Amino acid sequence: TLLACGLLLPGLQSNAIAGAFQNAIQVPMWVSGIIIAAILAIIIFGGVKRIAHAAEKIVPFMAIIYIIMALIIIFVNIGDFGHVLGLVFTSAFAPKAVMGGVLGSTIAWGVKRGLYSNEAGQGTAPHAAAAAEVSHPAKQGLVQAFSVYIDTLFVCSATGFMLLMTDCYNVVNEVTGEILHIGSGALEMAGYAAAGQVGAEYTQAAVSTFIPGFGHIFVAICLAFFAFTTIMAYYYQAESNIAYLFRHQDTGMRRTVTLILRLCFLIAVIYSSFTT
Repeated sequence: TLLACGLLLPGLQSNAIAGAFQNAIQVPMWVSGIIIAAILAIIIFGGVKRIAHAAEKIVPFMAIIYIIMALIIIFVNIGDFGHVLGLVFTSAFAPKAVMGGVLGSTIAWGVKRGLYSNEAGQGTAPHAAAAAEVSHPAKQGLVQAFSVYIDTLFVCSATGFMLLMTDCYNVVNEVTGEILHIGSGALEMAGYAAAGQVGAEYTQAAVSTFIPGFGHIFVAICLAFFAFTTIMAYYYQAESNIAYLFRHQDTGMRRTVTLILRLCFLIAVIYSSFTT
């Protein structure tokens, strides 16, 4: 069960990358899966230190570039900021939303989105935090707390404002399937609504309203960085768990189990890239 759950998480990330590139430049999803697995194999077979070296170079670059683009789009559409802010609050405190909060559905959505965004409280962050080299544990604690702000409050809010300010979002009644709103920001929004399609495509459409033809590939590249470093983090956590569980076994046994883990991880990444 643990192995199945552990392989599901990187699979979600590889599927997101593959879907974004298929939408951007029509790359078959299985091709993206093979490329992701090949790059991942080079890194994980190089050991956990190579994972750290790769992540420390990729993460700051991808975060800064994405946030700059989001802020530019928000600034360009700053005239709609008041309307969008009003829309957020009126939607949050509308009678239906209040009832949803009372019944717990709103809380359930919040918990699911929050866990998927920053994993705060899920129990995965201690793997990386425990391996950090700092002069005092409190320093790493502050870093862990600050990462929640960067992930959820900053990056996710910037993305949300991009979607709303460019009108690249749809509203569908989850119970009846009735389409309540179709975004007018991009031509493809009507097709997304009809197909019930959700995901990175909305963000790609939002960026394309600012730079036509570039938004799709830009978001695909940013998403690839975001998701790929997450896959590396999941692998690091898995290998750390293997090292602990088999700490009393001989070196040959630990190496065999680690090799099996790596192969299962790579297979999961390829298979999940074209499977929902």
